[in-house]
Amino acid sequence: MTSLRDRAYEELRRRILATELAPGQRLIERDLAAELEVSRIPLREALRLLEADGLVLLVPAKGALVAPFTPADVRDLFDVRESLEALAARLTASRRDDSGLARLKDRLAAARAATVAGDSNGVAAANAGFHTDLVELSANPLLSAMMRPLEARTHWLFRLTAQRDPAQQCAEHEELYAAIEAGDEDRAARLAHEHVTSGRETSIAQASLWSEPDVDPEAVAARRRRRPAPRS
Repeated sequence: MTSLRDRAYEELRRRILATELAPGQRLIERDLAAELEVSRIPLREALRLLEADGLVLLVPAKGALVAPFTPADVRDLFDVRESLEALAARLTASRRDDSGLARLKDRLAAARAATVAGDSNGVAAANAGFHTDLVELSANPLLSAMMRPLEARTHWLFRLTAQRDPAQQCAEHEELYAAIEAGDEDRAARLAHEHVTSGRETSIAQASLWSEPDVDPEAVAARRRRRPAPRS
């Protein structure tokens, strides 16, 4: 049975990834608890899980807000993705697992269908899923563990940049799939790097438009970066 915490977490995560709750938007616990029909305790537990996903920011003495997704945050995300997703593509191409190839092909079909239907949420979900599967199929547990905390933010990025040409993204994914299917490790790594890099500057430029106007996301993000790392 799903707990109240998990139900609140899943619903808030869905709303954030669908941009129903915008980056920088304040989250009023009292209102959310009433909307979701949960008490403050499971709601706060859900918010802490979303903070671990990088989707919510808990600011001392100020409460919760949807995490600002600033140009600096987007740049950091691309720095990591450019290197690690290229590695994931190389490793996946080296394995050429039939069931894994079928999973990737299903993602491609879903992305194409959503593109034809004009379903931006479906396009974002399918494309983000393609990247998630690519990492999982690398069969490198350390790489998967490093990339897992970025999954939600990568999905968020795809949704926030939905105006990028979805047909072009599908074409790039299909070209990458062909290299993986052929077992061409070098080409797969190069295409993965080029694919991620192609959206970098546009996404960074758009990031300044994403947050709520009454929030200073750069100042909040700076406070976040100055926080000491939690002790293990």
